[in-house]
Amino acid sequence: MAVSSKASKANATAVFDLKSAQLSVLALLLKTPELEALREALAQRYGATPGVFEQEPLCIDLSALREAARPLDFEALLALLRGHGFNPVAARGGSEEQMAAARAAGLSEAPDEVAPRAEPAQDLPQAVEPVAEVAVETPAEPVAAPVPVAEAAAAAAAAPAVQARTLIIDKPLRSGQQVYARGGDLIVLAVVSFGAEVIADGSIHVYAPLRGRALAGAQGDTSARIFAAVMEPQLVSIAGTWRTLENGLPADVVGKPSQVRLDGDKLLFEPLKF
Repeated sequence: MAVSSKASKANATAVFDLKSAQLSVLALLLKTPELEALREALAQRYGATPGVFEQEPLCIDLSALREAARPLDFEALLALLRGHGFNPVAARGGSEEQMAAARAAGLSEAPDEVAPRAEPAQDLPQAVEPVAEVAVETPAEPVAAPVPVAEAAAAAAAAPAVQARTLIIDKPLRSGQQVYARGGDLIVLAVVSFGAEVIADGSIHVYAPLRGRALAGAQGDTSARIFAAVMEPQLVSIAGTWRTLENGLPADVVGKPSQVRLDGDKLLFEPLKF
């Protein structure tokens, strides 16, 4: 018995919907085709913490290698990245030949990065430069993340003494906005939206939903903590130890009053009990 076209469409509507989505993924800005240099850099930074990325989706940014004469071995590159827990899903910024090779290796082609829309100056107290991308270059350098603790501590010791102060933000922070509390704690009294970033040399207190990125102890303070009334962040970092949260939070923490603290080299997520 034939099924009418109208009935077929109704059935499809009941089964699925197709919608646009904006997803946040890490981007590896690759600055050398030398995979051995990349291997050494990844081992140096993440060899002691296997599984830190937990199948983290990754976009490979080839813009720095666009003019490189040497071809890139994508099969070996993907195997190397997967060995460190990354899940490479896309590439961007390369030459036509590089992008063709990336597609042949099973990667999607992501659009080139678009600069965030400028926001009014009064909405951006003490704005700082973004720290979102991961970078590897030759000679073997560690993957760029929040400043390593040892380097930050040495820099802080050599710098002139600055009186600690607390920066209070009472306006919502939208995607693309960044606020840095230099030398002290940061208190945010409104929502930190997805794509926004809050940074402090001390602790971070968000008395509202935390949905963006939060980086505490930016100059190496391992005692710094992150507090949120509603814990739903993209990324958290304390003194250079960081973790993305796209794979979920513990059930007793997600969406609830919680804190993040550093225990050795591990980030702990704990509910706040009143």
